[in-house]
Amino acid sequence: MKYHTYAIAALATCLVLGCDKQKAVIDDTKEATKEAIDTRKAEVNADAKYATEQTDVNAKIDKANIQANKESIQAQLDADKKKADAEADAAKAKVDAEQE
Repeated sequence: MKYHTYAIAALATCLVLGCDKQKAVIDDTKEATKEAIDTRKAEVNADAKYATEQTDVNAKIDKANIQANKESIQAQLDADKKKADAEADAAKAKVDAEQE
């Protein structure tokens, strides 16, 4: 009878230890999964931050190009205006010279 009691106690201990090991494995797996998810979230945040910064840089470049293009066109239009004024003044001077 003594051995029977010891056997039951030993079996119960093994079952409890087995359950504890299984729970420990489950907890370890859960923690590893959470860490992997947290790592992936950090990577996604870093990628998004870089993409946002790059978009801001590209926007500044585009804005500078637009401004440069605008200034170039305005300078050309100002030159065309001065040329038209000069041509008109020359034509008036020619008319005045012909009338004298």
